[in-house]
Amino acid sequence: MKHKFKTNINCGGCIEKVSPFMDKAGIEDWKVDTKDPQKVLTVESKALSKDEIMEIVKEAGFKIEEVRGGLFSRLLSK
Repeated sequence: MKHKFKTNINCGGCIEKVSPFMDKAGIEDWKVDTKDPQKVLTVESKALSKDEIMEIVKEAGFKIEEVRGGLFSRLLSK
């Protein structure tokens, strides 16, 4: 499942800092768009829930919140 989050991971140094935490959790497919104003973290994981991913990023010392879809996304999820 693909999860998207807003973060304050904003540079290569931040990515280096969070990488060991992601690797330790077994998350192989993840990326941060540092050019996006919301610093969107995208994680592909079948094993971890969004809450577990959020805890990992917080443990690494970063802020994180779930990206909520727009009205169209909410209508489709009902």
